Amino acid sequence: MAALAAADRVAFGLLRDTVEVSDSLLSRHILTLERAGYVEVVKGYEGKRPRTWLSLTDEGRAAFERYQRTLRALIDTTSPVQHPD
Repeated sequence: MAALAAADRVAFGLLRDTVEVSDSLLSRHILTLERAGYVEVVKGYEGKRPRTWLSLTDEGRAAFERYQRTLRALIDTTSPVQHPD
């Protein structure tokens, strides 16, 4: 989600290489996110080569922003652990 949030759309191969996972693992995750309405998948051609582009939907972008806010709130309210000397 973070990699997709940084761009309007990302080619499947670039995302796979960025997150360093196999095609099959990324495909499974993308399918789950697509079913949730968070990711849009567009298949097409670049020249004669088939390509798959991925982008966050408005709902996906909003969900990711909520997730980031939640993490920031947790970080901001968590006190560092004090270790005895």
